Formats: sequence, C-alpha cells, structure tokens
Amino acid sequence: MWESLLKGEWLSKSLRAKPALLSKKENGLSLSGSAFVELLKAVLDKGTPFRFRAEGFSMHPFIRNGDLVTLSPLFNTIPRLGDVVAFVLPGTDRLMIHRIIGAKGRFFLMKGDNLHGPDGLIRKTNILGRVTRVERNGKEIFFGIGPERILIALLTRRKAVSSSLLHVRRLVRPIIKRWLK
Repeated sequence: MWESLLKGEWLSKSLRAKPALLSKKENGLSLSGSAFVELLKAVLDKGTPFRFRAEGFSMHPFIRNGDLVTLSPLFNTIPRLGDVVAFVLPGTDRLMIHRIIGAKGRFFLMKGDNLHGPDGLIRKTNILGRVTRVERNGKEIFFGIGPERILIALLTRRKAVSSSLLHVRRLVRPIIKRWLK
C-alpha cells in the first residue's frame, strides 16, 4: 500500500476504503498515528527526506504548532547530543519529536524542550530521523537545530530552558549567522 503512495498515487482505492486511516482537516487530509508512522518509515527507509506539519507544543519555542518540519534519514550516523529527532515512543505507535539530552550506549535520553520530564531512554532502533529544517510562515528557522543545540540540550536536561532563553537568542543569533557564513 505504501509503495503506491511513494510512487505518487496518493489515494489508492484500498486507502479510501479504510476511513480510520484518514481524517479530514481544514487544509487537507491527515493520516492516523500508526498509518503516518508507517508512511514516514517507508519514505525515510528509501533515503528520502520527509516534510510535514508539526502538531503540539512540547518543543516550543523552537518548533511550534503548525511549523513545517523536514526529517532526514539517519543513514548509518549516530544521533548526537542536542539533535532533534523523530522517534516512536516504546509500547505505542506514537511519533514524538524531541531533543536528545543524553546518551548511554545504544540508548538516548529524550525530552521535549517545553516539558517537565524526559521521555526516558529510547533505543537507537526507535529513532526514525533527524530534524534538518524547520519553516515558520514561509521562513526557515535556524535557531534550535544549529550549533546552539548542544547548549539547549544541556539547559533542557537541567530544566533551565524558559522564556528567558528567547532573550539570549537575540544576542546569540547574529554571532551564529556570521559564524555559519
């Protein structure tokens, strides 16, 4: 079924026949959680980035509800401290996009920047891809997934990320832009 989606046949008859997989939204159709995770895995397994609209507030202010997020396959790389990754929460079909705030062997400690507690240790096999681009209102957002991600991970781990970090952003942003040129 997913092969037809990957080839551009967006709504095959079999998909239309299963209304639980799709729901109608204001701006189009939305896949259910497990169907979306399956499609995401299939696309990333082919080595292709996957772009979708984020929902939720767990990564606010760096990723906001409604931002366009691009996930790229990990290939054979190991995620690093501060990376924002998509993973399947163990025991569920729930897709999460959170930041890596620690690592222990093949396990990674994940936490949403705007949450009080971590998700726990997640196996590398549960990590689907890395966030490589965030767009808001047609503009690319660099802050949160660039080199500052390590500082944000350390602050998030110590529960120190707050609205005051937005003020630091104004100071750091020009330095980072010059550094990346």
